[in-house]
Amino acid sequence: MLKARMTLDCEYRTGSLDRRVFGSFIEHLGRAVYTGIYEPGHPSADEEGFRKDVVELVKDLNVPIIRYPGGNFVSGYNWEDGVGPKEKRPKKLDLAWRSIEPNEVGINEFASWSRKVNSEVMMAINLGTRDVDAARNIVEYCNYPGGSYYSDLRKLHGVKEPHNIKVWCLGNEMDGPWQIGHKTAVEYGRIAAESAKVMKWVDPDIELVVCGSSNPWMPTYPEWEYTVLDLTYEYIDYISMHIYYHKRPEDDTLTFVARAIDMDNFIKTVASICDVIKAKKRSKKTVNISFDEWNVWYHSSGRDREVKPWQFAPPLCEEDYTVEDAILFGSMLITLLKNADRVKIACLAQLVNVIAPITTEKGGIAFKRTIYYPFMHASNLAKGDVLTTLIDSPKYDCKLYTDVPYVEGVAVYNDENKEIVVFAINKSLEESSLLELNIVNDTEYRSIEHMILRDDDIYASNTLSNPDRVKPVSRMIGINDYKKIEIELPKFSWNVLRLIP
Repeated sequence: MLKARMTLDCEYRTGSLDRRVFGSFIEHLGRAVYTGIYEPGHPSADEEGFRKDVVELVKDLNVPIIRYPGGNFVSGYNWEDGVGPKEKRPKKLDLAWRSIEPNEVGINEFASWSRKVNSEVMMAINLGTRDVDAARNIVEYCNYPGGSYYSDLRKLHGVKEPHNIKVWCLGNEMDGPWQIGHKTAVEYGRIAAESAKVMKWVDPDIELVVCGSSNPWMPTYPEWEYTVLDLTYEYIDYISMHIYYHKRPEDDTLTFVARAIDMDNFIKTVASICDVIKAKKRSKKTVNISFDEWNVWYHSSGRDREVKPWQFAPPLCEEDYTVEDAILFGSMLITLLKNADRVKIACLAQLVNVIAPITTEKGGIAFKRTIYYPFMHASNLAKGDVLTTLIDSPKYDCKLYTDVPYVEGVAVYNDENKEIVVFAINKSLEESSLLELNIVNDTEYRSIEHMILRDDDIYASNTLSNPDRVKPVSRMIGINDYKKIEIELPKFSWNVLRLIP
């Protein structure tokens, strides 16, 4: 058995945890919207056509904010197409995903659905094919109370009260040649700055996210961040980060589940560039990070190539997540929490059907993928401040990295109820690990709830025919000596430890 030690001092804290780090993302892509969250005629559909079974699964995830409507989709999207009487809305070619978009769901419908799942909307605007004028108009439509053209148009569409959307993305992945309206850093920085100005003139209380690099492997990274922030710093509040991990043919499991090391380096580099621009401009404001796309994504690539273009709601990017994927996913979650001082918003991409923790069958059931559970654990239990967590663990070398700890984790402390929640992973394929918790704290803990997600088959997944193949188990453990607590982490497992005073 491996042995690891985690030292926790409740006086040493990385930062306060912003609940919005457990956000997610719905894009008009594949079956995310149509037959995902929205399916009129489904046995569970409500009066607006939204699936109530999906609503309940999303509510259980406790998602505080949801980015919408894209993604690549937004760079060719005219928001006006998705408002007003549905029978008059145009059907359009979505060039981003080569699909037919009927515009049955738009801003007003999505805002209504978000309220059903107890979430806020994080709205993205089109800076690919649209301009500053469209940027100010959409804020007026969504947020101005009334007495102006666009706010009164919203009322004419049956929405009396403003949506009060407080977080807005200034486009999406504008550094990418695949993006409709792709721009250089200077081109994008200028239109983002001018859009940000007028959007905040309409509603001074909104927060704005400027586009960072699409991933750290872009040829323009990190110069893109420097240039864009130099042009926009005083107008915006966050810079976006995106990353997806796939398992390359040459990767073994231990290499694959170590990939969050790159994620951590990515965050620290972008944060440092924010601070360089802050110093250059002698600004008192700190720009933080919105990590608004992150996930594991590779299983569906072969199937997607076989999908014929120009279909309505084609099955795109539908991942069959395994236990192996859930371990890397959990490591990415832990990385976000460890960087709570700078990562204030994050969006799991995406929420339903498309690279998602929830999968639906058209006309049938909705079920949980393996990644559903680590996200649910963290979003519901991580409350308070992230502690500066020290871990002494055995290490391994793999194809991409050296000195990778078998055991990694993070702890969150809740001042209100004195509860400590530890999220931990054992990456070893062969051995359990005995984790010693060394707690520097006067609070006496009585018991631990230990939740475990694992399977003897690391490639096991939940499917339509067997939706509960992989799910967590839970047990309560009494504590005799709260100063020295030892917990066994099973091999290749995701673990949650709730220390209850």
